[in-house]
Amino acid sequence: MKSPNQLKSVLLRQWNNADLREARLLGGTQAWPVIVPIGRPSPRLLRENLDAVKQHIQAWRKVRLGKVKWRSVSFRATAEPVEIPVAWKLLRPSQWAEAVNDATMRDEFNKLSQLVEHSDSVFHSLFVRRRSLWSDKPIEEVLQAARLAMSLKPGYADGRPLRTLAMEGIDTKFFERHESLITTLLDARFDGEASRMGLEAFLNAFHEGNRWLLVIDLDGSLLPYEKLRVRSSELFDKPLPGAQLLIVENETCQHLLPRSPSTIAVLGTGFELAWTTATWVREKRVAYWGDLDTWGLQLLAQARSSIPELTALMMTREVYEQYPDRSVPEPIPVSDIPTHLSDSEKSLFEHLRQSTRGRLEQEFIPRPQVHAAIQTWIGKQMSR
Repeated sequence: MKSPNQLKSVLLRQWNNADLREARLLGGTQAWPVIVPIGRPSPRLLRENLDAVKQHIQAWRKVRLGKVKWRSVSFRATAEPVEIPVAWKLLRPSQWAEAVNDATMRDEFNKLSQLVEHSDSVFHSLFVRRRSLWSDKPIEEVLQAARLAMSLKPGYADGRPLRTLAMEGIDTKFFERHESLITTLLDARFDGEASRMGLEAFLNAFHEGNRWLLVIDLDGSLLPYEKLRVRSSELFDKPLPGAQLLIVENETCQHLLPRSPSTIAVLGTGFELAWTTATWVREKRVAYWGDLDTWGLQLLAQARSSIPELTALMMTREVYEQYPDRSVPEPIPVSDIPTHLSDSEKSLFEHLRQSTRGRLEQEFIPRPQVHAAIQTWIGKQMSR
């Protein structure tokens, strides 16, 4: 048998279980009431310590919250049946918080009540399950971030810095203070795209920081190290060696790249392509390789706007159709056809946008095919 205080500890542990918390707070009327077993005294305890049983019964008679279920039980040690508390019935979520009577839980419950009442339902599960998102922030700013996330969409910034987006009453430092929260909220709306691309890239915002890019010496003798991290801003003024430059959208494909004479690869560029306007880049023979989806083609177009003569590698419908079992849905396709694409690339863009599985990520192209494509491109450049 459990005392009221012991069941309070049980209810607090249940509150700290994300699955239970979500089921009870967001499950509607089907989740309530919650019935917590109290248990019964053993016949031995009745024989040997009747006073303890009386105190237990008296403690439960004092409980006024919810409903205590009683049952008449006959014991050999008693002349008459004894009314025993067997379960505690809580009728609504607020009684859960009242029953535990813990300051931290009560504060979390009150904040969650505000968040669920004043935010879009798409965020409710996120708020309930991940308390760390909001526990150390003013609740009004969390709600402000939720309203902001409902207003934003891919490409919203249109090249402007995030701090200049005057909406929802945000100040110039709002994105800086709550970047992780805003990104996570957008993930809830757009199936993780904001995290995958980075907030600034997802919103097509001007990047004011200095992102680190991965530079790999594919020749093996052009740099003092095989791999280096370089700030994108430094690439404006400090040219890379070699005759060929290979720009790769994602770092995850670095293991696919072959050794290549007089060639440097820059990986993980994503939307970080402003450095490609540097004068020295136009003096190189440049190739671009990205994901086969509408965003990959958008990035290809952006790179080509700086480098009109660049070569796109493995970004064709033929390659896409070779691996139907490896393609997946693209959650939020780009809406408008980018400029600076060739006719065949525009046709591919339309095909991917309309496809139910319009994304083939570049790391899923087999290594032999990647090697062949890069080496063919290198061979053509070296023969000039």
